[in-house]
Amino acid sequence: MADQYARSGDPRRPTDIPVIRWEEPPEGPVLVLLDQTRLPAEEVELVCTDAPALVEAISSLAVRGAPLLGIAGAYGVALAAVRGFDVNDAAAALEGARPTAVNLGMGVRRALSAHQGVLARGGDLREAAGAALAAARRLHREDAEASARMARHGLALLDELMPGGGHRILTHCNTGSLVSGGEGTAFAVALAAHRAGRLRRLWVDETRPLLQGARLTAYEAARSGMAYTLLTDAAAGSLFAAGEVDAVLIGADRIAADGSVANKVGSYPLAVLARYHHVPFIVVAPVTTVDPRTPDGASIEVEQRPGHEVTEVTAPRVPMAGTEAGGGILVAPLGTQAYNPAFDVTPPELVTAIVTEEGAVSPVTAEALAALCARSRQVTNS
Repeated sequence: MADQYARSGDPRRPTDIPVIRWEEPPEGPVLVLLDQTRLPAEEVELVCTDAPALVEAISSLAVRGAPLLGIAGAYGVALAAVRGFDVNDAAAALEGARPTAVNLGMGVRRALSAHQGVLARGGDLREAAGAALAAARRLHREDAEASARMARHGLALLDELMPGGGHRILTHCNTGSLVSGGEGTAFAVALAAHRAGRLRRLWVDETRPLLQGARLTAYEAARSGMAYTLLTDAAAGSLFAAGEVDAVLIGADRIAADGSVANKVGSYPLAVLARYHHVPFIVVAPVTTVDPRTPDGASIEVEQRPGHEVTEVTAPRVPMAGTEAGGGILVAPLGTQAYNPAFDVTPPELVTAIVTEEGAVSPVTAEALAALCARSRQVTNS
């Protein structure tokens, strides 16, 4: 069994929750995660002492979200290196934990490249482990900086598209500080609008799998003092029809070279609704989420989740007398098959703009995305 254990969080924790951090207690380095499967009922930290524990945390969605998965992947490689495990095996296991999220593999490869680079230059294993950890920490800092820049660019775009403020924004899944080294991606834009006094209402879709919008986005919105309303995913159409949505803001787990966007399942229907009702559909994601190696949406591997996430209702994992922690209550006949993709893919022609830390792309085309990525590489290398 993977070597991980839970640790109760401090109930006095401030709003800026440390979702991931590296610690070095006397018994050896560990990676500490906020267990997102336990929210909003309680804040519990999950302590991972090896890569298999982190793989398990990623697969169970205890840690999730494109930018954060990249950070976690890099730290996972560093953890294996510092503790003396096989780094290549750890990297392979981590990269395969969630196939749709391109940032996970990116983070793994960055730390692995730093580790291998030191060894290739004749350095020892300790120096190589230090390089992997430094790469993870650098990625963590970069993501926080990227988050702040995405928020600025996204708010500027909203103000350009909808002068005067009073924005009513619909968001899907969870894209705040729980998925980032900073304040997130799409949620960070809505938060910037809130702080500027220009957010009238945040509409929060429930969002499968595991109702991440209801459990996590509503949790972050409440802690940030935002005006928000939770809705079932199926109710979004009635909001559009009533003219209650000014813009849709979502994140992304992978953006193909042609601008196709893989995001949490239910994003594509929102894009169709937005186009029909002439509402901007905006994707907010770091440049690292753009994957030039994936040519189009049809080439994106979509993760399939277990059917019991649909056929059972599972409360956050809070132990109660007489029940098994994390056990579900059947809502479909025993043996019912369920179709439960974690993501769907939105074609570029339905996307109004893609906002990154380097600016916005609109209209979304392969050429515009390639130019954006090239500019980002020049900035990184300068």
